[in-house]
Amino acid sequence: MKKDVETIAIRQMTKGKLPSLPFARIKDTVLGKSYELSLVFASRETSRELNRVHRDKDYVTNILSFPLTKHSGEIVINLEKVRKDAKEFEKTYEDFLGFLFIHGLLHLKGMDHGPKMEAQEKKFCKIFNY
Repeated sequence: MKKDVETIAIRQMTKGKLPSLPFARIKDTVLGKSYELSLVFASRETSRELNRVHRDKDYVTNILSFPLTKHSGEIVINLEKVRKDAKEFEKTYEDFLGFLFIHGLLHLKGMDHGPKMEAQEKKFCKIFNY
């Protein structure tokens, strides 16, 4: 009997309680069960530094996606920024976080901003009620 292997690693680099979202289930639905994902909850400082180094943009961002191979990647989320931005998008904190996670996963899948990505976001957000 083959045993399921967990293909998501969640690392918290901040204080406080992490939101209770079905991250593994969302990842499996969007990218497949064999995709290996590292999900990091990082501080404002780390978010800003990664954004500066990898995107040449010197500001805190709510989410960053880093494809590593065709079947693995890393997502870095700053929950403080997510909470602040949720209000601007008139969403609850949890719903906006779910949307952003799906958004980041689609980037790992190779999608760029545009109508095709937006259609996929809507599809997956509907599945998970975000």
